[in-house]
Formats: sequence, structure tokens, C-alpha cells
Amino acid sequence: MRKITIVMLVAALTSLGLGAAARPAAAQEIVVKLGTSAPQGSPWHNALKQAANKWRDISGGKVALRVFPGGTMGDEGDMVQKMRIGQLQAAGLSTIGLHGITPEPQALDMPLLVKNDAERECLLSKMQPALDKALSDKGFVVLTWSEIGYTYFFSNKARPTLDEMRTSKLFVWSGDPASKDAWASGGFKPVVLSAVDIVPSLTTGMIDTVVYTPTLILSLQADKYTKFMMDLPYSTLTGATVIDKKTWDKIPADLQPKLRQVFIDLGVDGKQTTRKLEAEAVEKLKTKGLTVTHVTDTDKWTQEVARVRELSKGKVVPAKTFDDVLRIVQECRKGQAAH
Repeated sequence: MRKITIVMLVAALTSLGLGAAARPAAAQEIVVKLGTSAPQGSPWHNALKQAANKWRDISGGKVALRVFPGGTMGDEGDMVQKMRIGQLQAAGLSTIGLHGITPEPQALDMPLLVKNDAERECLLSKMQPALDKALSDKGFVVLTWSEIGYTYFFSNKARPTLDEMRTSKLFVWSGDPASKDAWASGGFKPVVLSAVDIVPSLTTGMIDTVVYTPTLILSLQADKYTKFMMDLPYSTLTGATVIDKKTWDKIPADLQPKLRQVFIDLGVDGKQTTRKLEAEAVEKLKTKGLTVTHVTDTDKWTQEVARVRELSKGKVVPAKTFDDVLRIVQECRKGQAAH
């Protein structure tokens, strides 16, 4: 079963333009349009605007980063397609969106994989070189990796058991048939939709359950239709900001590490911000009527997830990456226990 992701409200970078040849000064300016699903004025959007200012200052105006928030560039699948045809040059994507480029990163967010933040950080640090290479092989440079949060089941009624959750009409991301099949093999009733259709589909009753982070549920105001959150952290949701390698190579070599460091710092700072916002989101949702429902059969969930994982091995994520991630998590867990 696939994790579900922005964060999917994770940032998406966009297109690059060059000035007219008749004006030498303008011809040197590289414009990188950055589209993001992050809402206008949100902490994520504000952080990206700060990054844009730093890129301008560091490059002396040679590289301009322009931010387009609120999903105006489409959902994650749309942004990947726009990068492929040159309308966008970069994107901030969750592992769900990254799957449209290469499937390996999605292994980070397999269901019930890590138990805490320390395991999560350990896994990413050990997997990052291989994931960076997988994306590089497809023509993209990773500027930074980021946390989007932990996903939970949000539903229109309390569903404290696996069997009850299976009766729900569950939102599943479009563009990933293998994930849909994984949910179906677990006995769920997946409804394949674009992310932009989540709230409208909740309104009409086409879906009644979403696996998402509390922060994103709050941002979308999807809590109006999903008043119950199951207390089982189902998966992590990880993001990366990537830029098209052809665009990146146009940036002077001496500027590249400096511009990249801006986003690395953004990822480090954003990690603590994301964790704080997630805790605050849960409390805010409670004041708006959210009920946190205790899951009563976690052992059954664990067993079923393990079974479906094996069925999806080599389909949702490559078999080698699948095995590497499970091995590394165990190594991280043993390392923590030793300390």
C-alpha cells in the first residue's frame, strides 16, 4: 500500500526563461519559476519566498527564483509533466509526485515502516545518495529533501478497526496504478482521483476517507468532511525539491553549491517547523470538532501491511530499493537500541 503524501502540499519549482538576446544584461539572467502546492501565505510559501530573495542576492541578480503558490501550476503529476515539456524546470514534490520521475523514493514512505523521527532521519541519511543518483539518472538534481509529516486516516466516521476502514471510500492518487492495486489487494475500496479533487469529492461523497497529514487536512479545510482521525501513524510523507538538470547546468558552476545550500538549510529549518506545525494542527483540528479515534487492532494492521508489502515489492518500488530500505530501518533500530 502506498503512503500518501504533500505533503503533498510540498513545494513545486517551475519554468526557466532567458532574456532577449538584444539586451546582453537580461540575456544573462536565468529565471526559475517555482510552483508550489503550499497555500498562499503559509509557512512553506514564506520560506520559499525567502529562498528566492537569497538566490537573487547570492547570484547578484543572475538567477531569479519566482514562486507560484497554491497549486496554480497543477497537482504534482501536472508539474512533473510540465517539467518534461519545458514549461517548468523544477518542482517541490512528495514521494508520490517523485514516483512520476522514478519510483525509488517512494520506498521511504512505505506503511508502518519507521517508529519515530530518529529512525526516519537515519533511513533518509543512508538512502539519500542512492535516491539522489536515481533522480540524477532521470535528469533531475535534488536541491533538498524535506519532511512533510506523518499520515493518518481521516474519515467521516470512526473506524477503529481494519475491517471497518475497509468499508470506506478511500482517496488514492491518480497516476499510480500499482498503488491502487496494492490498496485493493488489502481489501480496500480505492477511488482514484487527482489531489485537487479531494475536497470536492469529499463534499459529494465520492470519497469519505483520506490518508493525509494533519497539517494538510487543516490547510485544505478537509476536516469539514473528515471529523474522525485514527490514531495510528500510517506512514511518513517525505518531499524533495528537484530541478531539471538542463536548467541547473545553465547556472554558473561557482553559484551552484551556494544556491543549493539555501535549500539544504531550508530543509533543515523546515524539519522542526513541520513537526511543530503538525502538533499544532492536531490541536487546532480538535477545537474544530475533530475526534481522535483509538485503533484497537494494530497487530492486525501490522500483519496485513507486511503481507501487502510483499505483494507490491517490485511493482510500487523496485525490489532492491524495497529490500535496502527494510534492511536499513532494522540497522537504524538496532543502533538506537545499542545507545
